[in-house]
Amino acid sequence: MLLEAYRPQSKLQVPATSIERPRFPVIDAHNHVGSIFGGDWLARPVGEFLAILDAAGARVFVDLDGGWGESLLQRHLEHFKAAAPDRFVHFGGVNWSRWPELGQRFPEWAAVRLREQVRWGAQGLKIWKQFGLEVRDSNGYLAPVDDPRLDPLWASAAELGIPVLIHVADPAAFFDSLDARNERWEELHAHPDWHFPSPPYPAFETLVEQLANLVLRHPNTTFIGAHVGCYAENLAWVAALLDRAPNFYVDISARISELGRQPYTARRFFLDYADRILFGTDMGPDLETYRLYYRFLESADEYFDYGTGEMPAQGRWRIYGLNLPDDVLERVYARNAASLLGIKGVLS
Repeated sequence: MLLEAYRPQSKLQVPATSIERPRFPVIDAHNHVGSIFGGDWLARPVGEFLAILDAAGARVFVDLDGGWGESLLQRHLEHFKAAAPDRFVHFGGVNWSRWPELGQRFPEWAAVRLREQVRWGAQGLKIWKQFGLEVRDSNGYLAPVDDPRLDPLWASAAELGIPVLIHVADPAAFFDSLDARNERWEELHAHPDWHFPSPPYPAFETLVEQLANLVLRHPNTTFIGAHVGCYAENLAWVAALLDRAPNFYVDISARISELGRQPYTARRFFLDYADRILFGTDMGPDLETYRLYYRFLESADEYFDYGTGEMPAQGRWRIYGLNLPDDVLERVYARNAASLLGIKGVLS
């Protein structure tokens, strides 16, 4: 039998908690509305989108797709923000393709474009994973994440009072050799373009240390490390950066698979850094996904699937609930994000 045909069924008899609505209001601080997440929402009534959020108990949805381009940001602002201004937050982005053309003028140009995006209505800056892996300067050199030439961009975010949600590197296994020891073997064979071996790419450790350097060099800029600070497999590393950098926050989007297989360590992490963690799913407006996240955060359930499909998408393991206390849940679900994004009225 081929591994791809293997479908083991657990024989454990343990409680399974169904949580249809969260214990507190939710701000989904890391998500998307693009067509890969359940259809082209730009072609559908906003009311359909809001109906899913209402059923899920999600008061505000943070859309990061504007990071892909200004035309997309404008379309999303016109379609979603105009229809329901209190329910959507949109982030802008950087057009890295202009760097070779603009040369030394690029950092200031990018800062100016960010100010313009905020004038349109953007409330944050999204930096995608291509930064550190593919973005090149006018000389054709790969730009490091902590490139000092880009300081004007991060300083502008601080001046504007908006957070920078940044994703570099992770998952760690995407940088390992694609052999029998790689725990993401099936996922990487399904998505070979997600594999970033070194060389030719920088080493994973290099990228996350560059991220730490960037965050520490700009203490007045608020950074949100996507996917548990871009290193969900090593919460000690993330905690150390949180300790050193009061301007650093993390979201949990698309990483309950990692957090849930280290429940003791993860629960301590949530208790210790309850004021620095944001809720997010990264899976579009999907009701089943929201309820799975609530189960993970609120219940003490054991050994359950971290995804909604037949087979686990990221690796062949299961997760455990964290059974977090109410004061932590309330902050993670919405209070932290509301403070960072200046959202009012969500918690009432």
